Amino acid sequence: MVMERSVDLTDVEIVTEEGSGSALSWSAIIGGAVAAAAVTLILVALGAGLGFASLSPWSRVSVSATTFAVTTAIWFVVVQWLSSAFGGYLAGRLRSKWVGIHTDEGVFRDTAHGILAWALATVVVALLLSSAVAAAIGGTARMAGQIGAGAAQGAGEYAAAQASPGGPGMGPGLGMGYLTDRLFRTDHPTTPPTPQDLRGETGRILLTALGENGVSDADKAYLTQLVAANTGVDQATAAKRVDDAIAQVKKTEAELKQKADQARKAASAAAFATAFSMLIGAFIAGAAGALGGRHRDEQPVPLARTTL
Repeated sequence: MVMERSVDLTDVEIVTEEGSGSALSWSAIIGGAVAAAAVTLILVALGAGLGFASLSPWSRVSVSATTFAVTTAIWFVVVQWLSSAFGGYLAGRLRSKWVGIHTDEGVFRDTAHGILAWALATVVVALLLSSAVAAAIGGTARMAGQIGAGAAQGAGEYAAAQASPGGPGMGPGLGMGYLTDRLFRTDHPTTPPTPQDLRGETGRILLTALGENGVSDADKAYLTQLVAANTGVDQATAAKRVDDAIAQVKKTEAELKQKADQARKAASAAAFATAFSMLIGAFIAGAAGALGGRHRDEQPVPLARTTL
């Protein structure tokens, strides 16, 4: 007579020795990393769309730079939080069940699986984004080269003055082009200067405003004479034009320095925000891996069917 009965093994303690193989389940880690990378790319694309939607060329309807930077930092944290939690949980839940190990060791291994899944996903996303950036840079390099070639001729004289000993912005001395102009200054020119030569000499004098000593009184008087002689205005009006031009040069320099400092601070804040968000991602991935492993171990043991 053959009888079948079900045996409940829920309360049966199974004791086995742990094998000598690796405790890492790479299939679960890779699966969690791929899932985390995919979620990251989706959220990054979503954040880019929301960011472009909030920006506008019209300053009155666009968000401020500070608001945009803070929102971007918060979004980085959200991206790391969601993608790391998803990938870490999958890595912990999908790994093979361990038997014969202490509970604390199991929690540690699940946490490690979540962190490794996060690390692998971070490397994959970094490679994908760097490839996209490299392609964008390669696509714009030719355009930048053409623009640079066109600007090189106009910037050559200024670069030579900057590179020459004592060039503008390099101490109390002055550039060679400026010194040459001073050598041939005269109040009784035999031939009137061409407009191109006149503007070139004026530009070189105005560049001295960027130095430590600024434009000298002699240069201001000379510029005033040039303006008065070539425009027909009186000396007072010409002197005011010269002072306004020098003030504008200094104002532009101050604005450029301010923008450069703001860009430096923004880059520093972005770096700190990225590092902070990644640390949060690693922590969330480890916690999610431990949670997934616990849910995996809490699954009830199926009833065994025996035949007598």
